[in-house]
Amino acid sequence: MKASVKWIGEELFMGTSDSGHTTVLDANGGALAPSPLESILISLGCCSSVDVVSILKKTRQNVTGCRVDISASRVDSVPKLFSDIHLHFVISGQDVAAKHVERAVSLSADKYCSVALMLNKSVNITHDYEVVAS
Repeated sequence: MKASVKWIGEELFMGTSDSGHTTVLDANGGALAPSPLESILISLGCCSSVDVVSILKKTRQNVTGCRVDISASRVDSVPKLFSDIHLHFVISGQDVAAKHVERAVSLSADKYCSVALMLNKSVNITHDYEVVAS
């Protein structure tokens, strides 16, 4: 897997993935686009959500939606690394069993999500969930 990043002016950078997709990042605190650290949180949420939805579908849960709200804290010293990240999954559907959601979220965090597994070596990552009937 490869990627490239190109400076496009001010504090804006364009990242291009190996598959040819591009994204713009803003190193100026996210004024014009997501910041690099915001993109890490988005990547974590996406990676985890992919796992959760896939696992729930395999257990024949009638899932109609998955959202993950992510909050993070950073240390006060430079570099301002993440110290804690919390993922709150909101799963919607009909007759979705909480036990299946709990298992899917745990499996993602502990076994499948590559982003979480890389980050949890130095960041305290926690998660919870709620199930909403739709």
